[in-house]
Amino acid sequence: MFFKGSRYEKVPTATYLDPSGRSIQYKLVRWIPDTTPVVGHRVGSEDRLDLIAWEAFRDTERFWRVCDANRALWPNDLLEVGAVIGIPAAEG
Repeated sequence: MFFKGSRYEKVPTATYLDPSGRSIQYKLVRWIPDTTPVVGHRVGSEDRLDLIAWEAFRDTERFWRVCDANRALWPNDLLEVGAVIGIPAAEG
């Protein structure tokens, strides 16, 4: 259902049986895990979270690891120029 490395890969799947008897699978809530930063990154005016993720992990789609390490629900909240954001290890 989700690709390997997706933030939802390890979230349990549940099944709902609707009134007509149709079975609908869905993912349970993904709680943000404790993710410890291992290095800091000072945000520049040209930074984007996908580019920061590429620099750190060689994978633009793992930007969510940076969000988790900084307890951010919205990626753009991390892009305040001059702020230092935490970058976690590639795997957690």
